[in-house]
Amino acid sequence: MIPQEFVLFFSLALFCIGVFGVLVRRNLLFILISIEIMLNAVAVLFVAASHYHNSGDGQIMYLLILTLAASEVAVGLGLLIQMYRRTHTLDVDRLSSMKG
Repeated sequence: MIPQEFVLFFSLALFCIGVFGVLVRRNLLFILISIEIMLNAVAVLFVAASHYHNSGDGQIMYLLILTLAASEVAVGLGLLIQMYRRTHTLDVDRLSSMKG
């Protein structure tokens, strides 16, 4: 049996890695991957809380988060492909010039 503190620390570490990736990376693909890591950290936290409280609500939330992540990947990669075809780069600084 894994102690709950280890699972909470693991979830916190995953979330911090995701936030670090969003803030530091300039490539749009890596930013999307970092968001996925943050969603997985929250999902692990829900499952750990569900196990601690002896309920099945965490597993249901995990399935909802996985569904959200799958739809985010589908829409995000579609937008990513269109941006790459249009600008031939995935650098966020160069893509921000598309504003106006």
